[in-house]
Amino acid sequence: MPKTDLHVHLDGSLRLSTLIELARAKGLELPAWTEEGLRRTVFKDSYTSLDEYLKGFSLTGAVMDDASSVERIAYELASDSFAEGVRYIEVRLAPQLHIRENFQFEQVMAAVDSGLARARAEWNTHLEDGEPAYEYGIIVCAMRFCNAHFSPWYRSFFEMHRYSDPDEVIRLASLELVRAAVAFRDAGGARIVGFDIAGSERGYPASNHREAYEYAHRNFLHKTVHAGEAYGAESIFTAITKCHADRIGHGLLLFSETDIADPDIVDRSKYVSDLANYIADRRITVEVCLTSNMQTNPRFADIRNHSLALMLEHGLSVTFCTDNRLVSNTSVCAELRLALDNFRISASRFKDIVIYGFKRSFRYGSYADKRTYVRSCIDWYEKVAREHGVEY
Repeated sequence: MPKTDLHVHLDGSLRLSTLIELARAKGLELPAWTEEGLRRTVFKDSYTSLDEYLKGFSLTGAVMDDASSVERIAYELASDSFAEGVRYIEVRLAPQLHIRENFQFEQVMAAVDSGLARARAEWNTHLEDGEPAYEYGIIVCAMRFCNAHFSPWYRSFFEMHRYSDPDEVIRLASLELVRAAVAFRDAGGARIVGFDIAGSERGYPASNHREAYEYAHRNFLHKTVHAGEAYGAESIFTAITKCHADRIGHGLLLFSETDIADPDIVDRSKYVSDLANYIADRRITVEVCLTSNMQTNPRFADIRNHSLALMLEHGLSVTFCTDNRLVSNTSVCAELRLALDNFRISASRFKDIVIYGFKRSFRYGSYADKRTYVRSCIDWYEKVAREHGVEY
């Protein structure tokens, strides 16, 4: 069955064997030197807090410091995704976390693109007649919050702007990233298809990055925003109204009236309802990451308390994503299985959700080519469904 993964972080989706091998080659320390040991100590099935969830990124990020390592990691992520039937993947990363003296932005992006392109070429070698090709795009992420300790690049950038307010430096960093992304895309250096902001949501509104999103908007770079993951509906509202978001990453707290903090919002129920209806009407797709959301928000306790049920009830466009294949110990198939096992999703609705992943992708190239590609994915889905006796 053709599938998509529109929200997957490169630094959260390494193979454990690769992490161990690269760490050993680079002389780095790990809490354990076996896959079983790392699963037990760092990359768990469940976490007690967001801080515990994020612990693993310091390990994965440490090995992503040169072109060879990043190319390999990107190649393996695409290969693992394609192996489970994912036909289209959008890999996101924060390049400014990986830039070093001898590993500049252009080299980081070229390495990612090269790895994804290598996997794409291999998997497209033996397609059946009518079978949709394996494709990819890259989304660059700025950080909602950052400081000089985040990476060598951030250290240099903050030093360069040492007389500026930290919030101003963060704003400038995101603007610098989107300018670099557009320039490298236009030069044909990589299939960069979108811009995103990630990181600490509470206290760091998307509106702080409005100038960067305006630049992306003016230069026809698609826009997604991590929003509603750790903060309420206002965060999603800001992403849409201030940042021109085409898609929303997570959107978990969209329907949580208790997470609304703005005192000017008197009728919280109406606010949430109006916002949900607007998102549904505008077909702003929500990138739902079930496993990740349950791991980083223990308060939900049961998967059936996830807001997916309300999203479906309100007719929102959703697509199921992994977020971090390693850190969340998941796959696209696992996310689809989790949704089907715990929510009322008919065969017809399930097909719509899967196909909408293709329709709402930021696919590289012309719209005409995208329509042709989506049609091939629909036809292939229906062929597979018929072979398995699925009735709508």
